[in-house]
Amino acid sequence: MNQICMVKIIAIGCIIFLSGYINAQVINVDFEQIKCLQEVKKKPVMVFIQTDWCKYCNLMKQTLKYDKETTKLLNENFYVVYLNAEERKAIKFSGREFKFKPTGANTGVHQLALELGTIDGSISYPTLCFLNDENEITYQYGGFLDSKSLLKTLQIISQNPN
Repeated sequence: MNQICMVKIIAIGCIIFLSGYINAQVINVDFEQIKCLQEVKKKPVMVFIQTDWCKYCNLMKQTLKYDKETTKLLNENFYVVYLNAEERKAIKFSGREFKFKPTGANTGVHQLALELGTIDGSISYPTLCFLNDENEITYQYGGFLDSKSLLKTLQIISQNPN
């Protein structure tokens, strides 16, 4: 493991430790950090694919932010990545580079959102995509989940991550 990975892991470990003492929130990581983190501790990855304008995405964000049981389960059993489907910067993940793909003058979708969030040929928001420690999709859910349904889904996946 290289020195940069070790520094990132120590910083994330400190954040996780401190989150128990402050108002606990879901600890989210970047796609670029997942490889380093998986080298230390293998966990499934939950990618929360959303947009800024989606009201259901914002409702689910509130659950991720304020539901203590959901937050605890996510922080202990998953690496969490928030992916804005309209992100304009390139993202390197799993040996590839993904870019924003314009669909109009001021609209478009990120290639990584399409790669991870497409279900039956289309993408909707919000979408949850779960990856195993090899970055393979193990489960996808397109649509809003209330806090109870989200917690139940997370419990099932944390017991059967592959």
